[in-house]
Amino acid sequence: MSETAGPVALADRRPASVLWTGIGSWPGTDVADATKIAFSECPDLPYLPELPSRGPAAQLVGRGASLLSGLAVDLQPAGWRLADAPNRDARQARSLFRQDLDALEEVAQGYVGPVKVSVAGPWTLAAALERPRGDRVVADHGARRDVSQSLTDGIGALVTELRRRLPDVSLVVQLDEPLLPAVLTGSLSTASGFSRHRSVDRPEVTEAYGELVAHLAHLAEDGPATPVVVHCCAAGAPVALLREGGVVGVALDLGQMGTPTWDEVGEGLSEGLWFGAGALATDGPGPLARPEAVATRVLARLEELGLDAEAGLRTILTPACGLAGFDQAGALAALRVLRSAADIVTDRLLG
Repeated sequence: MSETAGPVALADRRPASVLWTGIGSWPGTDVADATKIAFSECPDLPYLPELPSRGPAAQLVGRGASLLSGLAVDLQPAGWRLADAPNRDARQARSLFRQDLDALEEVAQGYVGPVKVSVAGPWTLAAALERPRGDRVVADHGARRDVSQSLTDGIGALVTELRRRLPDVSLVVQLDEPLLPAVLTGSLSTASGFSRHRSVDRPEVTEAYGELVAHLAHLAEDGPATPVVVHCCAAGAPVALLREGGVVGVALDLGQMGTPTWDEVGEGLSEGLWFGAGALATDGPGPLARPEAVATRVLARLEELGLDAEAGLRTILTPACGLAGFDQAGALAALRVLRSAADIVTDRLLG
């Protein structure tokens, strides 16, 4: 597989087909098995799974906090908190992520192409982490800045390490930002629950992404920079803002997208953005949609946007969110539905 098989050298690649991939979370506790499945079922854009069933240390916030450079965290009854020194739970989070990286290195031996690694984004961490003396990091400008810079350094160290371990792999960094719209709209509740945190100004939010993108570009030296994509399964994802920050792709739940978001996605697709279309619902107990229904759902919107085939082929089919709520058989079936749907969308776009 060549390095241009997926969303890696985005400025140079003319997409030949619609890709599909998972968002991140997966059922069970066996990371080696989950990683093998990700590579076998999503061969053009495999990913490192997240296994939240292993406990808080392996879930979105704990895993993301384990990457912070120069900042310690601990786990309290109310959740993860900045601390003077890491406690047992924080050490476990780092240990579990090391196990994940070891599994990735073993499974990806001999693989040449893109691999997606997902971590909590800076604004979801700021909204979820508590300060040592109470309330959330998002309430304090200095604390927000510290967490953003620490995460940037931590992701840079992760990219450097994975390039050393897997020199033939082209990394894609996915930032999971389910709380980003709430940060921007001031709808996050305070610790007391009686009021809301003030919204964070858009320029500050954009700057955090821009600094990460610039840092990864600096690490690349003469090679291609590691692209950054953002996944947000909440309504009101700020697509234009993310593009201003240098993000090359967005992954969204189609069920949460209104007309303004679709307009921003359409403009982005026409200008080279990659779009992860969360077209397969993951929030209900009912049977999975058939591939034809998933494909039709995507194609109808692409046709409304009036995009040419090349722009449409920059769509990547994904579940609406993670698959941890499924059993393994159901999660496997979901990825296979997406694979078949991607073939249908490709055939229709190419006529």
